Amino acid sequence: MARVVVMHLTPSKDDKQGELVLLAPRTDQIPTSLTGLSLDAGRHHKLFSGMQRMRGKLYLDEGALTPSQLSSDGRHRLPVDDAAWHILALDQYGEVVGCARYMSHKNTASFPQLGLSQSALATSDQWGGRLRIAVEADMQHARRLGLDYVEVGGWAISPKLRNTGHALRIALAAYGLARLLGGCIGVGTVTQRHLSSSILRKMGGHSLRADGLELPTYFDSNYGCQMEVLRFESASPNPRFEGWIDKLQNYLVTAQTISPFDASLLNLQLAVGGWVTPVSAINKAGERIAQV
Repeated sequence: MARVVVMHLTPSKDDKQGELVLLAPRTDQIPTSLTGLSLDAGRHHKLFSGMQRMRGKLYLDEGALTPSQLSSDGRHRLPVDDAAWHILALDQYGEVVGCARYMSHKNTASFPQLGLSQSALATSDQWGGRLRIAVEADMQHARRLGLDYVEVGGWAISPKLRNTGHALRIALAAYGLARLLGGCIGVGTVTQRHLSSSILRKMGGHSLRADGLELPTYFDSNYGCQMEVLRFESASPNPRFEGWIDKLQNYLVTAQTISPFDASLLNLQLAVGGWVTPVSAINKAGERIAQV
């Protein structure tokens, strides 16, 4: 643990290496607390594609994917990506070197609407029913607390940064983002490769339980590796990480948050007197940017 203590997990404002940016989804409201909002469809597309390409190359090199599972331009494309938030780490050249996906569901969602419902564990005769019981109990808990239910995944980091604080930075930033979005209870499907699941357990992740039993790891044939399903609550990480989460949350407030919509489109929408995008209300920050 002595090594972790000296890590600088909050990116330096003077150093572009390791800068964190947020990609907003097409279907969610952007909170006004994110003051670094930029309405820039072109930049969103560039970083979004770069994230999928980086993830695709990494998974391909590790044998988790075959070339046939990538697009013609090398992207690992998943339908959930468009509806999710993405935390990206950039290098000094602005290229994506790390990422994590944060998919928020309203607490009125049901188990079949989750990506987890299509996992190998969910279709197991022995464990599928118990997985559903455990997840539905957490979803009911989220409803009582007025919180969203979240699935996190797509955690990837460039090999050259794997033994640095960057992977931990991205994972802890997910807690910060969750708090900025109102808090959550959720799950993550996490590989055991590169000690990923072990790291997330140390941060506050726990195995799901049902009928007094802890749900086991499982083999994911899509990625060719052992996976774990870990639950977490944004309000209850390992207390040892609270200080870093607070700093990363404060960092994200002013970090670049890039919307997939252009300011020019927003101006047109305002001119005709209404919103025509899937976003229910881009937010006051977006209106200010569009009117500049």
